[in-house]
Amino acid sequence: MICDYDNPILFVPRNSTYSSSTFDESDDLPMTQDAEICLLKSGELMLKLPLTVEEILKFGEGTRELFIKSSTYSIIPITVDETGLTISWVFSSDPKSISFSVVYKQSEETSLDQCKVLIPMTRCNSHKETIRGNVKVRNAGIYILIFDNTFSRFISKKVFFHLSVQRPVVYDGSDFP
Repeated sequence: MICDYDNPILFVPRNSTYSSSTFDESDDLPMTQDAEICLLKSGELMLKLPLTVEEILKFGEGTRELFIKSSTYSIIPITVDETGLTISWVFSSDPKSISFSVVYKQSEETSLDQCKVLIPMTRCNSHKETIRGNVKVRNAGIYILIFDNTFSRFISKKVFFHLSVQRPVVYDGSDFP
């Protein structure tokens, strides 16, 4: 499955999983009223699960679960204070597909109109394939993972997800003779 939104390829098949490419939020994006922003403004929020980098680092290898009723969406806002990190996710859904997006917000006080869509809303066949992706943190702020089930009028979904954070490797030369 390849999604083309005049942006980099977001999902590319690889060994029966999907992988979203790293997206740089410093890229220039059109300043129009995005569907993701409209959803955040007027959609019905099922669950907000705020996390910090420190909480994600304590996740371990376990998988977490989100329940998302039909016609609603859930978000995972991740507060990041340091740059250079990579936030990664892996998720699947049951019983059917879910839509996914990533939005960047500079702070809690930032209006939704000033948010940047890093990964446009994409319908994922996550009930058939595992979805993997990441975003590189270029600016401190809040990175909002959106799981959207508003397109489903009758079927609630479960999303099974795992998040991780990688810090950049800095070579200090300590193994040089």
